[in-house]
Amino acid sequence: MSKVKIILADDHGVVRVGLVTLLEQKSEFEVVAQASSANEAIKKTEEYQPDVVLLDIKMPPGDYSGIDACRRICNNQPNVEVIMLSSYKDDEAIVKSIMAGASGYVLKEINNKELITAVEKVSRGESLLDPKVTKKVLQHMRKSENEADQDDEKLTDKEREILEFLSEGLTNRKIAKKVNLTEKTVRNYVSNILKKLDFDNRVEAATYITKKKMRK
Repeated sequence: MSKVKIILADDHGVVRVGLVTLLEQKSEFEVVAQASSANEAIKKTEEYQPDVVLLDIKMPPGDYSGIDACRRICNNQPNVEVIMLSSYKDDEAIVKSIMAGASGYVLKEINNKELITAVEKVSRGESLLDPKVTKKVLQHMRKSENEADQDDEKLTDKEREILEFLSEGLTNRKIAKKVNLTEKTVRNYVSNILKKLDFDNRVEAATYITKKKMRK
């Protein structure tokens, strides 16, 4: 039986040491790398291709925050499950983490058995979300969609065209071929679309336009 490969990302070394000691008590778990910043977490995830990343929501200032790192990991490596770690219950940060693709969150005060269970569950593709958090995420999405309905009038014709391709799940490279632009230019268009519609990632944008079509 293959082991569950884990990366720990927390800026406090003491926390990482404690988590490694705890997790490696399970013979099925292997901590393959550690990271002390969001940037390092992204790089280590690309390098080691873990099954699960335990990622602190509050990371030290840098190019990326903990939530930014979660978004990049989930967008670039969909087979990797992310569990966000938090010192206290911050509903707004938790909702943003879930919107960024996290499978759930755990408080650092969680007991040993519960943490091990959480890692086991997400490694099997299960979610850690409780109904209250799910409700808040849905409320956030509905609010974002209503605001996007007002804002999508700001999109140019080319941005609307690219947004349509996003709803089909096409990559930037494939979109670039469709619209006869460079991949870099398409990436810039996508960034502008997300900014104008106030979405965190392309998945939210694709979901929005798909639902909009269904409402017509």
